[in-house]
Amino acid sequence: MAVKLIMTWDILPGREQAYFEFVVQDFIPALQRLGLQPSEAWFTVYGEGPQITTVALAPSLNMLRSVLHSTAWRDLESRLLGYVTNYRYKIVRARPGFQF
Repeated sequence: MAVKLIMTWDILPGREQAYFEFVVQDFIPALQRLGLQPSEAWFTVYGEGPQITTVALAPSLNMLRSVLHSTAWRDLESRLLGYVTNYRYKIVRARPGFQF
């Protein structure tokens, strides 16, 4: 059963340019190297809620759990935290369309 890793966060003030460079040059390629498939991303412009919501697909819950317990994931997550605040993630069964 495929699953989605849904991640949310806010970009640290003053770090926007560096954040976007990190995401494009490092974060997305690293997700792919870990076997996750980036599939969706939203930027909240108006209203309440996290500024960024992004989703990566994994072919199975066991595979995703393995990734989340890896040193490579912990290193990537640690680097992300240099650019964001209010970071959270959850795992859900993959369904078509928007899931939050």
